[in-house]
Amino acid sequence: MKLFLKNPLAFFDLETTGLDISKDRIVEIAVLKIDPGGKKDSLRMLINPTIPIDPKASAIHGIKDEDVEDAPTFPQIARNLAHFIEGCDLAGYNCNRFDIPMLAEEFLRANIDIDLKKRKVIDVQVLFHKMEQRTLAAAYKFYCDQNLENAHTAEADTQATFEVLEAQIDRYNLKNDIDFLSGFTAYSRFVDFAGRIIYNDKKEEVFNFGKYKGQKVTDILKKDPSYYSWIMNGDFPLYTKKILTEIKIKTTQNQPS
Repeated sequence: MKLFLKNPLAFFDLETTGLDISKDRIVEIAVLKIDPGGKKDSLRMLINPTIPIDPKASAIHGIKDEDVEDAPTFPQIARNLAHFIEGCDLAGYNCNRFDIPMLAEEFLRANIDIDLKKRKVIDVQVLFHKMEQRTLAAAYKFYCDQNLENAHTAEADTQATFEVLEAQIDRYNLKNDIDFLSGFTAYSRFVDFAGRIIYNDKKEEVFNFGKYKGQKVTDILKKDPSYYSWIMNGDFPLYTKKILTEIKIKTTQNQPS
């Protein structure tokens, strides 16, 4: 079944220097953009992370420091990338927990104002795990009856993810609608990408870690203002800090003068 799209849908995959969203950087990105009419457009770029690539990461994706030493840095390609995915919904494999948070961090470091939290997102891994509990290579074999060649290269993974999603819609007779698929695969309680701040049952922002876990962010900002400074000066994702600052500003504006 072909995807029914209202907006362009950008499948993307990142290869990185490691798995720490706050400290690591992107070394490769591939994007496969599908227009509502079915037209496909793609890009693939190597990126100089400006920091060493962890040998454990290189062992997985095959990209070494010397492979990217002459490549552009993320700030150099950020505006073109933002333009390429402008107006697109997003899709990927494990993108909710890793690729989108990592991409958001890179855009913030490059001072590019693009709020990925506002995009509809389909995480094919979540859909897959809800149905079958396997890996991307297994998903490709299971749904498409093909072996995934060149696994852990961004270009091969984005193409496989696109094909798996179409096959999943057919197999499970899922509603061919981006709103539905995005909601079905979303971590809807997350306020930030990393899940450090979540919504409680009353749709109030609460901390999801540390000594104030489960307590309202607005209450803690009033009760312990130094906690805000501790987070802002700490080793937390930039997007988490951005969300916390927005809550702080909103709280201040709502206080009686």
